[in-house]
Amino acid sequence: MTSRSKRPAKTAGGAGRPRRRLRAGAVALRNRLLGVLVPLRGRRAAQLRYAAILDGQTVNLHAELPARAGLPERAEVVLQRGRRRYPGEARVHEGPAGEVLVDAAVLLGADVGGVPVGTGRWRLRLRVHTGRRSRTLPLLLLQPPVPYEGPTKPMTASPVTGERHRLGRSFRGSARVVSTAARPAVEVAKVHLTHAGVTVDFRVLGTRVEEPWVDFVASGRRIEQAVTALGPDGFRVTVPLGEMPPRGSRPDHWDVVLRDRDGRSMRLGRRLHDVRNPLRVFAMRNLAITPPGKAPLIVQPRYTPAGNFRVTCTRMPEAGRTD
Repeated sequence: MTSRSKRPAKTAGGAGRPRRRLRAGAVALRNRLLGVLVPLRGRRAAQLRYAAILDGQTVNLHAELPARAGLPERAEVVLQRGRRRYPGEARVHEGPAGEVLVDAAVLLGADVGGVPVGTGRWRLRLRVHTGRRSRTLPLLLLQPPVPYEGPTKPMTASPVTGERHRLGRSFRGSARVVSTAARPAVEVAKVHLTHAGVTVDFRVLGTRVEEPWVDFVASGRRIEQAVTALGPDGFRVTVPLGEMPPRGSRPDHWDVVLRDRDGRSMRLGRRLHDVRNPLRVFAMRNLAITPPGKAPLIVQPRYTPAGNFRVTCTRMPEAGRTD
């Protein structure tokens, strides 16, 4: 009998390698095409020197017009999707070498008083005006925004609505804004700690809840609390600290979960921010209390590294000592 050689076992990451190779090939092909198209389009297109959405809802642009465009009297940035077009004001000025530059800051979202963009891909163009004549130029994005390092980071969503906007580019290098709806989340707006209890105001984003309530959950324990509506999407919940002392010597970590009659559950937290360490930046004061008839404890509201809201209750060391 002849022995058959065994085939090497497939690794878990093997299935993803062809997709990664395809993506890498597509990126390389796009870069080669841009190397050909940009010089050709650069004669009749404005090139973006800078483009970013730093606060999650404002497009910041700095572009240079082609040399033959001259100095227009005024300009505007136009967001277009299908037949919908929304102009935004831009400022035209000359650079130190005589080049024509355009700056613009376009606020996105009708709820914040900005351009009423909906979900989808929106083309970015520049319209320049001189007298009664106007001309529309493509905006070329040569390099997409690069994330920076540090204690803060670019906002990935609007801090008001939770809608998500990012800059992208077409296969020919034209800039565009890609907008998506807010992800379902429960965002903490305010925390108030007293000797009687913890009160949390929060907003529900990206979804609607029917007959909601809040569960405080820790180590197999659960405290169910009713909520009070503060508006169409805002609520308030209060939990008495007298029900939260730890039963043993170890701390109890209470997670806070919003539930409703349809069976949905979502953790309360803070995610619409630009900090990398919410535990350190959004630190809250501790409070030492003595619930009636119970041992003293330390109450610490805080945020986990993932941004989830948590209340830690720790028995005070002196409470277990006897003279």
